[in-house]
Amino acid sequence: MSENKASTPIDQLLDIMSKLRNPDGGCPWDLEQNFETIAPHTIEEAYEVAEAIAKNDMTELKDELGDLMFQVVFYAQMAKEAGDFDFNDVIAAISEKMIRRHPHVFGNADIATAEAQTTAWEETKAQERAEKGKNSNKAPSALDGVAKALPALTRAVKLQKRAARVGFDWPSIAPVFDKIEEELGELRTEIDTNGGHDRIAEEYGDLLFVLANLGRHLDLEPETVLRAANRKFIRRFQFVEQRIENKGKILEECSLEELDSVWNEIRSEDKLNQ
Repeated sequence: MSENKASTPIDQLLDIMSKLRNPDGGCPWDLEQNFETIAPHTIEEAYEVAEAIAKNDMTELKDELGDLMFQVVFYAQMAKEAGDFDFNDVIAAISEKMIRRHPHVFGNADIATAEAQTTAWEETKAQERAEKGKNSNKAPSALDGVAKALPALTRAVKLQKRAARVGFDWPSIAPVFDKIEEELGELRTEIDTNGGHDRIAEEYGDLLFVLANLGRHLDLEPETVLRAANRKFIRRFQFVEQRIENKGKILEECSLEELDSVWNEIRSEDKLNQ
């Protein structure tokens, strides 16, 4: 590591990354990696940031943000080695983009509310996509640019938001409930008539897509809500395990009725404590 005491923490991190990727004495694992192999780690680190935020654990959040930053530094180092760009280019590009997308802060535009800013932001992004599309033979679409690697529920909401901006949306929440009932009925029909795995999967997917739309109309993020539901399930299930253990039993010895009874007790206690 560089002994330059005047270096900033980010300079130190860049120096660490450079040494890890140095064929002469670097880390064998780091040297074997490429963009494709690192991408899953980046997604995992982003989720760990979200989990630390959900737990309101600032110490853990600091660590997880560092792990996420390291991912950016890793990509920048590999790109530098390939002669494509380096970390400074990444910083310069995002700085230029943020200035361009905030003309009310760095220019003379007048945007008074968060809602107006969101509209202006999306208009700017649409213009940027249109500029990129000029070099493509494919006709532009309102759905262009929604990342395919996003979690499916998050991507569903983003696709729905894009469609809504061009008027393809229900005007209120009532038709969404009607659509949920319709899709649920179609799923039940496929199950009852043994429509086959592919048909059942298709109808189940349609139902999930509409449920994501319901979340959008309720101003709820499905991924965030589902993560919270997962945490609640884990907490309650572990209480069930503890209470069954306190009875001198194991779960496998208990009937579903007994387990369900304990589960309902815990649910009732949760509601009383809310």
